[in-house]
Amino acid sequence: MKREEAQAMIRVRMSDADAHYAGRLVDGAKMLQLFGDVATELLIRNDGDEGLFVAYEEVVFVAPVFAGDYIEALGRIVHVGNRSRKMEFVAYKVVRGGTDPDVPSRAQVVEPPELVTRAVGTCAIPKAL
Repeated sequence: MKREEAQAMIRVRMSDADAHYAGRLVDGAKMLQLFGDVATELLIRNDGDEGLFVAYEEVVFVAPVFAGDYIEALGRIVHVGNRSRKMEFVAYKVVRGGTDPDVPSRAQVVEPPELVTRAVGTCAIPKAL
């Protein structure tokens, strides 16, 4: 999925609280949390309901994410069933933070953005009453 094709997007800075491993490495589950937030927005926009995430069919962690990085998570609905919504997600690193140990506030724009995670998942909406 190209960044321009996304139907919903969230951009966040990974903080030190998100770092789970040595070297300020962020746990991959954080990317799935962002995908969940994007899925919620997609469901609200498409169906007027937050729905529930049912399953991931595929998750691929492509590149590491560190505290200080800015991540852009995008998603789109690729199939609409009776109650199910199949979605594709991607996450890109758009800013690399803390790249200079002597000046930890220094950051770099990542151009082009670096793909860090991609996934396919399914959500469900409640039956109409």
